[in-house]
Amino acid sequence: MTNIHPTAIIDAKAEIAASALIGPYCVVGPDVQLGDSVELVSHVAVAGRTKIGAGTRIFPFASIGHRPQDLKFRGEPSTLEIGQNNQIREHVTMNPGTEGGGMVTRVGNDCLFMASAHVAHDCILGDNVIMANNATLAGHVTVGEFAFLGGLSAVHQFVRIGRHAMIGGMSGVEADVIPFGTVIGNRACLNGLNIVGLKRRGFSRDDIHTLRNAYRLLFAPEGTLQERLSDVEEQFKGNDVVMEIVAFIRSDSSRSLSTPKFSGDAT
Repeated sequence: MTNIHPTAIIDAKAEIAASALIGPYCVVGPDVQLGDSVELVSHVAVAGRTKIGAGTRIFPFASIGHRPQDLKFRGEPSTLEIGQNNQIREHVTMNPGTEGGGMVTRVGNDCLFMASAHVAHDCILGDNVIMANNATLAGHVTVGEFAFLGGLSAVHQFVRIGRHAMIGGMSGVEADVIPFGTVIGNRACLNGLNIVGLKRRGFSRDDIHTLRNAYRLLFAPEGTLQERLSDVEEQFKGNDVVMEIVAFIRSDSSRSLSTPKFSGDAT
């Protein structure tokens, strides 16, 4: 296969599409599948039961599919599934799943992982996620589509990050982040809505205005969160984006919910 550099080491059992490009000094294990036009630029190591979708490009010194950093892992046949048209930059690490987390780590399509980002075992990421340099996900984290994680941010295990959420740089995220929300801080607190992201994604002025009103009511100082949640559900029951937040909060989670640091500071 002329698309494989002679210095690359490719196990004979690996499934490599004819259009894949494998550059110098890459190492590909026996249970790896590379789709059409996947490119390993150089010095990329892909191991384990790893499947990489068409058009994904992986840059030097990325470590993809090696055993999880979990002491409970006993070599179970877990997998790493990476979707199509992703950009995985230098020194990124991604690990497969474990028996304790569903046996799979899954990355969607059209994502960008900047240098040294880390996706741990059993994480599930939607499409169009961006993780900036050194952003880190612990195990069992879920990230909704179009979420953005700033540089040097770290997300605690089992945390849920909703769609279109924004994680500020150098933030430590210990609690669930609502869809369309923004969090920031050493122990990150909710800091309003991701208005810039919503505008860039083409959300209407009416939807953004409605989200602002729902946010203010949901995180007002009066009453309990459950009482305010019921009020929001009743008042905005015809609005899909608000109902997405309501459903997210009502869903089962092992983590608490990220809320504003001070009552009534909604934006």
